[in-house]
Amino acid sequence: MSDWQTKWPERLSYGLSDAADNLVFQVMTTYLLFFYTDVYGLTPGEAAILFVVARIADVIESPLIGVLIDHIHSRWGKSRPWFLWPALPYVVFAILTFVTPGFSHTGKLVWAYVTYLGLGFFYTAVNLPITAILPTMSRNERELTFLGVIRQFFGSSVQIIVAVYTLPLVAFFGKGNQQRGFLLTITLFGVISLILIWNTFFNVRERYSNPKIAHQPFKKVLPMILKNTPWFVISVVILLFWLVTAIKNQTAIYYFKYTLGNENLVPLANSFTLASLIGVVLIMHLSNIRGNKRTMLMGIVTAFVGQVIMLAGVYLPQLQVLFAGIVINSIGHGMIVGLVSIMISDTIRYGSAMGIQAEGILASSDNFGVNVGLGVGGLITAGLFELSGYTADHAQNAATLTMINVNYIWIPLVIYVVMFLVLLGYDEKKIRNVIH
Repeated sequence: MSDWQTKWPERLSYGLSDAADNLVFQVMTTYLLFFYTDVYGLTPGEAAILFVVARIADVIESPLIGVLIDHIHSRWGKSRPWFLWPALPYVVFAILTFVTPGFSHTGKLVWAYVTYLGLGFFYTAVNLPITAILPTMSRNERELTFLGVIRQFFGSSVQIIVAVYTLPLVAFFGKGNQQRGFLLTITLFGVISLILIWNTFFNVRERYSNPKIAHQPFKKVLPMILKNTPWFVISVVILLFWLVTAIKNQTAIYYFKYTLGNENLVPLANSFTLASLIGVVLIMHLSNIRGNKRTMLMGIVTAFVGQVIMLAGVYLPQLQVLFAGIVINSIGHGMIVGLVSIMISDTIRYGSAMGIQAEGILASSDNFGVNVGLGVGGLITAGLFELSGYTADHAQNAATLTMINVNYIWIPLVIYVVMFLVLLGYDEKKIRNVIH
């Protein structure tokens, strides 16, 4: 490792940046729809419309912040300042999102819009730089892969911690009051997140930037983007991955609460997603032998197989089979998500080889996929529940129980197939020929 530029304090700080964001993001992904419908008091239809509006905003926000990153001139670089200034408002809006004010129903709906839209904007502002800064940290391909794996290892670890411990913490802090429990839980996560984001600012460095091509006007960046076919392909894959993740995660609590009648099984079920770390760790070995594309394809196939096993567990029904499916599915998810920032980094370097260093706008597709996938997933889940006659905190009718299974099992199966077919169009050989 003598030719590597980063040392362990910087590597750990970079990895913990994703852990910081996931402390809040995983609560949004897994529990925000449930909070809105069963705790805050919105109908599934109102939540669905909110998610649509937020995603429309994301269509503008992600590329806007990407362009702003590409035009930043500071002594800290282009990406580092974004770990400093937006961090505090990000955490403030995260806490405000889980405040339940004593307003009228209309007032509460307005509050939900303001806080959730603000949270989405600042999430993009602190998360997008994590991907954008990666290709500037080193020129060593194996080191970039290693940094990407460290990032995802910490990110996935925190996702699992949040998925497993959120509801127990809500119960502990709330003592029967879920409004208070969710608020104190997100406050705890938010404070830790703030410390870790600022730690990233102080310890991570941008080393490789070409001033001649680093701040090009968008009219020059656009032709490079249009020629960067691998970037388009991986961007669609990212969107599909977060779409399937949002649908599965948001539906899980409904499945265990209403189909199985045991909400307390949610932390146990989520604990099996720890297996995603196996997939993340496998990346260093598999990508070195098979390349990034084939490794991600293996991850999609693994996730699909795990989903089929989950199907068997749901319809037999056998809880042990369901949990086994979650384990295998999670290994596949770890392999997919662990490669996302690495492959985006490759497309950024590919763009630089074409004469345009635009890591901000190219990295924005990662956040665009996260935000839109999360929102559309919430829209699909909440919309289908609304159509089926869902009623919060009551025994559900047969149509709603069927819709829960559709969201938890069948829609993800279809998305995995589409994801696999899209990724086949990723020309990794072309990228390697250009950046080496």
